[in-house]
Amino acid sequence: MKKILALLFGICGTAVANAAPDTTVDHPDWSRDAVIYEVNVRQFTPEGTLSSFSRELPRLRDLGVDILWFMPMHPISQEKRKGTLGSYYAVADYKALNPEFGTMDEFKKVVDQAHALGMKVIIDWVPNHTGCDNIWVSSHPEYYARNEKGEMFGPFDWTDTYKLDYSNPDTRAAMIDAMSFWITDAGVDGFRCDVAGQVPVDFWNEARPALDKAAGGRPVFMLAEATEPELMEHAFDMDYNWPMKDLFSAIAATSGQYTFIAPGETAPKSFPESHASDIVKLVRQQEAEYPGDSYMMNMTSNHDLNSWEGTEFERLGNLSRAFAVLSYTLPGMPLIYTGQEVGLNRALEFFEKDEAPDWTSKPAMTEFYRTLNELKHSRPELAAGKHGAPMEVFATDSDDLLVFSRRSGTRETVVAVNLGKKPELLTFKGATPVTEGAVNVFTGAAATLPASLEPGEVVLLTINR
Repeated sequence: MKKILALLFGICGTAVANAAPDTTVDHPDWSRDAVIYEVNVRQFTPEGTLSSFSRELPRLRDLGVDILWFMPMHPISQEKRKGTLGSYYAVADYKALNPEFGTMDEFKKVVDQAHALGMKVIIDWVPNHTGCDNIWVSSHPEYYARNEKGEMFGPFDWTDTYKLDYSNPDTRAAMIDAMSFWITDAGVDGFRCDVAGQVPVDFWNEARPALDKAAGGRPVFMLAEATEPELMEHAFDMDYNWPMKDLFSAIAATSGQYTFIAPGETAPKSFPESHASDIVKLVRQQEAEYPGDSYMMNMTSNHDLNSWEGTEFERLGNLSRAFAVLSYTLPGMPLIYTGQEVGLNRALEFFEKDEAPDWTSKPAMTEFYRTLNELKHSRPELAAGKHGAPMEVFATDSDDLLVFSRRSGTRETVVAVNLGKKPELLTFKGATPVTEGAVNVFTGAAATLPASLEPGEVVLLTINR
């Protein structure tokens, strides 16, 4: 919440010098222009298995995916299980594979196949808590936090879990050992760490060099499900851009596009009035607040959003395409969630078997994401971290217009979007984008900025000078 409020105090204009030193994390070279894809194995195919998923690897490579993030691969606890199949995030054994998906050997084969196709693999890791019948509950009860009654307990309303105690050095050692197992034995390239901010920062600072050592010189990539700059100083390559996600929703609500009604509610939630200009304020705030060369993950959907907060179309309406483009062109790395490439327009079940849409059902949407992936790969100005170019923002007469460019040497990407509810003239108050020689990314034809933009309209140009 403090980050959303801080939008009010953002700094407009050109990029500002970073107030913090660079992160000590040495990002893998392959991560700079990467696209990350979240794999929901249970719902990915009719069978919901690794062997059936493996058939989709060439399609994902053709789509332009670089990093496969698998939702948790571990067995799911039976005790206090939610629904029929339970939550992925109630882990029963950190060193085993969920038999629902197949065998450990089948997972290793998928990792090898992904690597052969030039993709990397990270797995979802749940360090803050375990399932209620995790093997540690009986073998190492000392690993767990206790309430005032001396009982194990679950955080928040996660009644199918017990929270771990990181004041115990043995808990820390056991967790690092389990994570190292997946690097050395399964060959994964890193982890997406669930609710990373609920685990002490000094644990992550301890774990990172240990994991790098386990990898034996092979780069490790770490993604934090958190928005906390201190996690990026020494431990993580990337964190969640939750504030930008919330701002996207707030802008959509201000424009009358947010329609999702949560179960038990009678109307959509309320958001503070927000406009396209607030995106610049947030970017500038993050530039000043985060260690230099930090990555943030931009998104219009993920498993939590899709299942609990509405589809991208319910949250973003006719602005969904524009926000997708922004997730690729703002600083950071873009995420695609299972089914987004074919316009997934319903919530996938979280505790039951469900199925993503037919992968051939919406070729136009697939081509949209393929084009954006190619853009990310081919434009050095859009690289993540300090290798990418800063945003040059062009002021207009409307707070609902966002026009910016990112330029590196002779290569430039220009973005113009209308995130409001009415047509807007592209009238600039100062510097004007120079678009001589520009090409429309989606048509491949010569183009320039139009005189006006309709609500939700996006113009995406590249220039090679």
